[in-house]
Amino acid sequence: MRNADAAVGAEDVRRVVTLAVDALRRADPRAWEAKAGTLDWTCWETLEHLADDLFTYAARFGLAKPPMSTVLPFRTSSDRSGGPANVIFVERASGPEGLMTILEACGGLLASVLRAAPSTTVAYHVFGPSDPAGFAAMAVVETLVHTHDIAQGLNVEWSPPGELCERVLKKLFPHVTIDRDAWEVLLWATGRIALPDRPRLTEWRWYGTHGA
Repeated sequence: MRNADAAVGAEDVRRVVTLAVDALRRADPRAWEAKAGTLDWTCWETLEHLADDLFTYAARFGLAKPPMSTVLPFRTSSDRSGGPANVIFVERASGPEGLMTILEACGGLLASVLRAAPSTTVAYHVFGPSDPAGFAAMAVVETLVHTHDIAQGLNVEWSPPGELCERVLKKLFPHVTIDRDAWEVLLWATGRIALPDRPRLTEWRWYGTHGA
């Protein structure tokens, strides 16, 4: 069984999305075509991808019996070769504020759906089927690390709460030792940085399997 201290829920999703929106609103509106950290995507594309993650997580739990072997059959597309394949795109004319609106809306939708879903409901994910608490943790990790990617490209500060980073590490990365700042460890565990005693990962995953 997972440690009770690792509990993550719908309110954590709302909280981290709000923090991300507040941080990214400080960016220069002209900077959104910059590359997002070490990704091949632009900051704009990366935020669309994040919103898409939150939306498609929510959609799984909109079903009384979510599929256990595949994602939902949405038609995905990319704006350009090499760009993320999404269901969700943001109207370019709406500018960065439109991006923030869609991110907040998708985060709020996921939080509401997770809050309403029975805790025993399990849905498919490529890293293992998981329950609402597991998907809440996944959404928090996606938001934490992709906001990091975007903040690098936009040259804005992003320093999320250490206790939240620690909880998602305990929930999804039980194989990772938290022996220093939890935010640094999470960035290492998701292949973003090297640590003094740990080379940067070229492959990584989390373990969200229900009941693990």
